[in-house]
Amino acid sequence: MPASSAHVVVDLDVSGPTISKHLYGHFAEHLGRCIYGGFWVGEDSAIPNEGGLRLDVVEALRALDIPNLRWPGGCFADTYHWRDGIGPRQDRPITVNSNWGGVEENNHFGTHEFMALCELLGAEPYVNGNVGSGTVQEMSEWVEYLTRDGGSPAVRLRKANGRDAPWKVRFWGIGNEAWGCGGHMRAETYADLAARYATFCRDHDGNRLHRIAAGAADDDLRWTEALMKTVNCLGCTSTPRDVFQAISFHYYTHDGDGIATSPAVEFTDEQHYRTMLKAADIDRVIAGHSAVMDAYDPLRRIGLVCDEWGTWWRAEPGTNKAFLHQQNTLRDALVASLHFDIFHKHAARLRMANIAQTVNVLQAMILTDDDGGLVLTPTYHVFEMNKGHQDAASVPVHVIDGPAAVTVGDDELDVLSVSASTKDGTALVSMSNLALDTGTTVRLDLRGREITAARARILTADKPHAHNTMRAGDAVAPAEFPVELESGRLTAVLPPHSFATVALDLA
Repeated sequence: MPASSAHVVVDLDVSGPTISKHLYGHFAEHLGRCIYGGFWVGEDSAIPNEGGLRLDVVEALRALDIPNLRWPGGCFADTYHWRDGIGPRQDRPITVNSNWGGVEENNHFGTHEFMALCELLGAEPYVNGNVGSGTVQEMSEWVEYLTRDGGSPAVRLRKANGRDAPWKVRFWGIGNEAWGCGGHMRAETYADLAARYATFCRDHDGNRLHRIAAGAADDDLRWTEALMKTVNCLGCTSTPRDVFQAISFHYYTHDGDGIATSPAVEFTDEQHYRTMLKAADIDRVIAGHSAVMDAYDPLRRIGLVCDEWGTWWRAEPGTNKAFLHQQNTLRDALVASLHFDIFHKHAARLRMANIAQTVNVLQAMILTDDDGGLVLTPTYHVFEMNKGHQDAASVPVHVIDGPAAVTVGDDELDVLSVSASTKDGTALVSMSNLALDTGTTVRLDLRGREITAARARILTADKPHAHNTMRAGDAVAPAEFPVELESGRLTAVLPPHSFATVALDLA
C-alpha cells in the first residue's frame, strides 16, 4: 500500500468558538419510511414500542446524544396543517402527501407524538411551520398550543387532548425552501413574509422562541442578503432588529451529476473523489453566507443554520423512487466526517445543522424493516465517534505538511481533514483520510496541555463501497486503533478511506 505522511499541530491551550451541540442535529420528515415504519409503528405493533414509538430506534439515537430533531419537514411542512394531527387518532383526517409519492397520510403521528418522541430521545424539538399553504394565524396558534399556559382557546384544546402543562419549544422554522417547494417565491417576497410570521409567533410563559428564517439553496448569497436587509442596513453598527434569530441554508452532496442521479453503492474512483470535492465545497458556501451576514451583523448575533445536509443518491432498486431510500456506505461516512470538520471551523457563525434524514431516507443514521430488523449505518458511527465535540471549545489545527492533493478535474482535493476540541479536561481529535489507495502516517504535535492518556478508534473497511445490511450489520463498525504517544507527540497510521478519533485525557 502506498504511504504518505503528515505533520499536524494542535494548540490545545487556545480555546476557539464553542462547537454547539446543535451542529449534530437531525431531521425527520413525513417522507417514505422515515416516520411510519421508522419512528412510528403504532401501539398495536409486535415491535417493542412506547405509545407507538419504536424503542430500538429511540435507544440507538439516544446513544448519539441527539441534541435536536427537526419536523415535520422539509417540503411536507408547507402542506402540513397541525390541527389534522391532534386529537383521537381515529378521528384525524386522511390527507394526501403531495410532495412525496402522493400517498395517503393518516396523521397518526402528529404534534403530541412528536413531542413524546423528543422527550424519549432527550432532544429539543425543532418545529417547522407552514408558510407555503398556511397562514400567520395558524402558525401563531401552533406556537400557543405548544408553549402557553392558562385558558386561551388553543391551550384549552391542548388540555382536552391530554396535555395539561405546556412544552418548551425554542426552535421554530419559518417555512422551508421558499425558493422552491415552499412557494417558488422571490427572496424579497419571502423576506417580508418571514418578518411577518416571526412577528406574530410570540414568546409565551418564559418560552423564548428561536425563529429560523428559511434560507438559500447552496450558495445563493442574494437570498441571505435579502433576509439580512430586513433586520439591518449594510455596514450599520446598530444591533439587528430581533425579528428572527437565525437564517438557514440547504446543501446536498452528490458526485457532480446532480442529486438522485448516481447509485449509492456502485461508484468509480473518480465518482468517489468528485463526491469528496462536492462535500468539501460546503466550506466555501458557509464562508460566503457568513461574509454576507457579517456585513449586516458584525457581532454575529444572528446564527447560520444548515438544516438539511447529506448525500442524495438514486433510490435503492426495488423501492418507491419518491421514498428516497438509499444505502449508506463508508463513502457517506467520510462525507459526514468531512462536513463536521468544516462545521467546527465555522462554529462562530454556524449554530445548528440537521442531517437529512434520520431513519430510512437519504443519508440515514438507521435503516429498519417491518419485521423488527435494524441496521446502524456507517454515518451513524461517525456521529457516535464525534459526539465528544458537542458543546466543546474548538482549538486551532494547523496542517504543516500533508499528503499530496488529488487532482479532480480542474480542482485539487486535500485528502487529509482534521479538527479538534477540548472540554472538561479532555480533548477529541478527529481525522479523515479521503484517499482511496494511500495510507497516511499522521504525526500530531499536541501543544499547550499535558496529556496523560490517549484512546483511539477507527472506522474503515476494505473498500469505500462497504455498507451494513440486515445480514451483515457490522461490515463497517468502529474498532480500537493503535496510536503511539510520547512527550506530547502522537503518531497514527491512517489507512485509505478511513475516519479516526483520538480521545485525550488532559492534566
